[in-house]
Parts: sequence; structure tokens; C-alpha cells
Amino acid sequence: MDIECSFEPVTGQPQTMSNPNPEMNALGVMALELAGGEQPRAAALSSVQAGELATLVGRDLAKLVPQASGLDLVLAAAHFDPAEVLRPGWPVHRRLEELQMRAPGRNQGPRQLAFGADANGDVPLPLQADATLAGGGLRVLPFVLAGGDAALLRETRDALEEVLLANGMAQPDTALLAQDAFGARIEHARYFTVNDLAAMMAMQYDNQGLAALWPLLETAMFDPAGEQWLETAPEPLLRYAGGEARMALFDPTGWCAHYGHESGDCDRLQRIYEQFLMRQRQMAAVLEAHGIDVLYVHVEAGQDAKALLVR
Repeated sequence: MDIECSFEPVTGQPQTMSNPNPEMNALGVMALELAGGEQPRAAALSSVQAGELATLVGRDLAKLVPQASGLDLVLAAAHFDPAEVLRPGWPVHRRLEELQMRAPGRNQGPRQLAFGADANGDVPLPLQADATLAGGGLRVLPFVLAGGDAALLRETRDALEEVLLANGMAQPDTALLAQDAFGARIEHARYFTVNDLAAMMAMQYDNQGLAALWPLLETAMFDPAGEQWLETAPEPLLRYAGGEARMALFDPTGWCAHYGHESGDCDRLQRIYEQFLMRQRQMAAVLEAHGIDVLYVHVEAGQDAKALLVR
């Protein structure tokens, strides 16, 4: 998804909902801001490169938050669009947790685990990024801090939330290794929690005129069983519930009726109606990039659109 991203400013971001599971692992990303629209040549690192990067990432995180050194670091040495990470259920991070659970050496002290390309240079399915979302200026490498007891995890998560957004720049040698290994010039490399990343993306969507959609995305990420409406004219009518978004699909007459236009003005407003359809497609594309299925519900003039979206 082609989103223009910058790490500055890092203050004044919208507040995201808190993590609903207080006992879950610490989820974060190493974010790479690419220079001049240049795209990485490598989709994932070799096992040797992945291990080297994990060693430096682990060192960086331990310097920023000493508690992190007592936990397993599980790093995806493959880059994704932020939308692939910011999805209901955190699917990329869940894959890393599954790999961590299967890796040897459990209960033998903190480990640094990195997963990238296989021996043939191919990227395994769990780490394959969506090619349709390539091309953006920000790519992220997900990581999980796991293991240890609940108290250590809680302390580490809290410290990461306090430290990373303001002070989470990667060390120069870490950024240089990522740049050389992935084959792309990197302007900045830094660490975010998933909450930080969500807050930054909320700012980016706001800058692109998509602020009205953020409450649905936020609900899907942080409260996937919840419900959220977008019902502010002239925006499309949307309802998120049950893991999917239902969008009202109006014909010109139904659109005029729902948004309070005089029926005699419908022909004159044809261009505005076409812009409305473009806005629907834009919002649907963003929702789908975040892993949220969009179901279109046909609404005819005289029908109760909100009632149809609840069915």
C-alpha cells in the first residue's frame, strides 16, 4: 500500500486502544524508512544474515529496555507493509510465536531466533509479504519478545511503550547491516511497538484524508469482536462487526435519498456520486489491506440502509 511515511514528528499522535490481553507477548517492529522510493532487492535474509541482524536488534532493544534481555527475541528477517502487521489478531506476530514455540532450546535461557529465506533462497509462506502492497516508503520487520514469567513480560511491554516511540532509533551498525542485506538505501531505522506503529499510521491516514476510517481499523485491530460505525455524511456508510466490514452500496437514486439530496438534483450531482463511488473503493482497498473483508450491501431508495447493514 503506497503510503508516504516519515518518522517525524513523533509527538501528538492519536491515542490507540490499549492491548486487550494483558498477558500477551511484547509485539513490535523494526521499521525501515526507505530513501527516495527505492525498494529492497531482497524480500528476506539468508539464515546467516538473519542471525546477524537478530543479534544486533537484540542488543539495541536491551540497551533501550534492559528487561528485554531476559526474554526470547523472535525476529522476522523479512519486510512487510505496515498494513500486513496491523491486522485483526496480529497474524504475522502470531506466526512468529508459533515458530518460537517449536524452536529447540526452550527453558534453556533467553534465545535470539530469526527467520528468513530457506536454504534455496525462497521465502517460506509464513514470511511472504503481499506483493500487491509493495512500493510504499516504509517497510517493517516484525518481532516478538516472549518467554519469561508474566511479570517480566508486563514490565517489558510497559517499558517498551514508554521508550521506543521517543528514543527507539536503531544503532548505526544495525541500520547499515539491514541496508546492505536487504539491498535498499535506508533513511532511518527504528523500533516501534505495535501500538506505536498504529498511532503513526493513524497520523498518515489523517494526512491523506482517511481519518474517518481509523476508528473502524482501530476497533478491528484492538477489539476485533467489537462494533464500529462510519455514518458521517458525506462519507460512505460502513459498519464493522464480527470481523468484517459491511458497506452500503447505493444506486444514484438511493444515494440521493440517503444523503438528503433533492431527487431533481440527482442528474446534476452525477459527478459527485461518481466521486462517492471512488471514495468507497478507496476505503475498501484500505480495509482489505488491513485484512478486513468488505461485504457490499445493496440499498435501494426507501430502504433503511443502517438496518440492512445490521442484518
